Amino acid sequence: MSLPLPTAASAIQTEQLRDVGFIVVSGLIPQERLAMLNRVARAQLIARAGPLEFEADLQYPGAPQSREDVGGETVRRLLDAYGRDPTFREWGTAPAVREWMEAYFREPVLMSRVHHNSLMTKHPLYGSLTGWHRDIRYWSYEREDLVSVWFALGEERVENGALWFVPGSHRREFAADRYDEAKFFRTDLADNAEVLRRAESPRLAPGDAVFFHSNTLHSAGKNLSDAVKFSLVYTYHGQSNAPKPGTRTSSKPDVPLGRSST
Repeated sequence: MSLPLPTAASAIQTEQLRDVGFIVVSGLIPQERLAMLNRVARAQLIARAGPLEFEADLQYPGAPQSREDVGGETVRRLLDAYGRDPTFREWGTAPAVREWMEAYFREPVLMSRVHHNSLMTKHPLYGSLTGWHRDIRYWSYEREDLVSVWFALGEERVENGALWFVPGSHRREFAADRYDEAKFFRTDLADNAEVLRRAESPRLAPGDAVFFHSNTLHSAGKNLSDAVKFSLVYTYHGQSNAPKPGTRTSSKPDVPLGRSST
């Protein structure tokens, strides 16, 4: 399928994404749609319908030790955002996202139903740290070339647990011993510490989105504010980059970002 050339603006931005490994797109979600997304997000958290992921399940730094502990029922992710509500589905396959992804991959694009596809919540007190990692560590595609889109439903800053990224890290190779057994980038190594000194945490306004490569090193801190932070995140790949058969990645069919997908 032949796609039109991207506009000059998107060409510059997609090249920045290829070079730096992440880019912020301001105001991607219009204000009226943002209000709807926030209403749905809060209703979904109150309803607590499965599938859910709890902070206590992951045992990341700062998480409760078990679901029976104080804060043990703190939700980290509401999984399968695409299947939860038409409003979430709309933004996972929005024309603006499709156009961006087609400009980047230069071919038709699909959204994963298995990876990300979540409403992320970060709670005060019991919302844990997320260590440095690459998302591709547990994904199984023919090529390590995917892009995730993180939609900020509210303001995201260091104080409430915003994302951190290492510019250019998606283009670097790191030996296996620079990761721990869970495939987190080790912070106790001098060489790794030197890499992480370059990290940046872009401040996001409500409705902004950050696009980042599947190999970009990133992390997130604790929420030190008094309010729950909500974000939507989806992952995309080009049509020619297929999930490997027989893996968890291929356990659900991907969603084509065609004009009828919404």
